[in-house]
Amino acid sequence: MTTSAADYADPRGWAARGACRDSDPELFFPVTARGPGRGQIEKAKAICARCAVQAQCLEFAVETGQTFGVWGGMAEDERITLRRNRLRRRRRLLATGS
Repeated sequence: MTTSAADYADPRGWAARGACRDSDPELFFPVTARGPGRGQIEKAKAICARCAVQAQCLEFAVETGQTFGVWGGMAEDERITLRRNRLRRRRRLLATGS
């Protein structure tokens, strides 16, 4: 799976096939995760849920350190948790020599 910035920018790449391509980009970048922003996040996630490239989008966001917005069906706090869990898993594997 390719998730580089070049792949993201490619007009024929995975991002061009995203379910969000015809949505208002502001929907995916709420000002806050509380109040009206919570509803915005849920609407964005609903679009992601039906997206054929959701996995590529999420991987891109995690690998490139996207700190704002909904990417691949996850908000910022969820991606931070995912990233932390991956790092912990890698550390455990390295510590056990696997």
